[in-house]
Amino acid sequence: MREEEKKQPSPMKPSLRRAFRKRWVFPAIYLASAALILTGVLWFQNRNDNQVAEDEYEYNSDMPGTSYNDEEPAVPVNEALERFAMPVLDPDSIEIQKPFYDSKASKDEQEAALVFYNNTYHQNKGIDIVMKDGKSFDVTASLSGTVTKAEKDPIFGYVVEIEHDKGVVTVYQSLAELKVKAGDEVEQGEVIGKAGQSQFNQEAGVHAHFEIRKDGQAVNPIDYFDQPLTALTEEADEQASDEQTKQAGEENATEQNTQTTDEQSQQSDEQTQSDEQTQSDEETQSEEPSTNESTTTPTDEQHSGEESYKTPDTSIGMART
Repeated sequence: MREEEKKQPSPMKPSLRRAFRKRWVFPAIYLASAALILTGVLWFQNRNDNQVAEDEYEYNSDMPGTSYNDEEPAVPVNEALERFAMPVLDPDSIEIQKPFYDSKASKDEQEAALVFYNNTYHQNKGIDIVMKDGKSFDVTASLSGTVTKAEKDPIFGYVVEIEHDKGVVTVYQSLAELKVKAGDEVEQGEVIGKAGQSQFNQEAGVHAHFEIRKDGQAVNPIDYFDQPLTALTEEADEQASDEQTKQAGEENATEQNTQTTDEQSQQSDEQTQSDEQTQSDEETQSEEPSTNESTTTPTDEQHSGEESYKTPDTSIGMART
């Protein structure tokens, strides 16, 4: 029986047994197994990432205001990048006949910016543009926006107002004719009318009056040509912030002055009361000695009279003897 068991062949071949006996076999098996496992994990993770990216793409494509379809028009972004432009087709062919009245300018510059109308000098709130040859010319939109006003004025001629972002409005006056109406959307450089004449500035002849306003306040257009809209709005915000800070500082100074005045007044009242109390005490002390003197004097006299009354006169007794 034992001999049969010894003769039974081994399930593992001799070559495999010799291979497993070598030291590098098992580490190699472990490394190969780890590489397979790591490869499977990376493949699974990459597959999940791709699925998430596809889901996000589908989600974003369904969001309102976002278009990934080539058939739909793209949202225009040029308006945000626009810069203030001279409201003419050819800036090299024009010149400024009347500049903007700047309160910080020199006296001569301020005089040059005055418009004489109806026997009165008026400060020019914009610039008056004329052609070098004196002819009429096309007036264009300085920025893209919405036309809020397009009508004829008996003094300023045809007037166009275009509203832009953040309270900015451009104004065009002294026009001979209009090519837009209220409610129209205009692009930068689009022709809105032709230069003409006005009763307000007759000496300018054929011209166009142009203004830039921020929250109803006129600014010098020359300072903002070739500048983006944000240059005007940020500057206005900084000025408003500075004015608020200055006003707050003035209010604090007024409160401090008032508080100091009240403290000084209170100290003055306390000092006055102290002086009056001191004076009253001095008067009281000065009156006490005189009162004591007047009181003690009659008493001494009274005692003296009583003694003279009670003590017999020795001279009388001696006389009787």
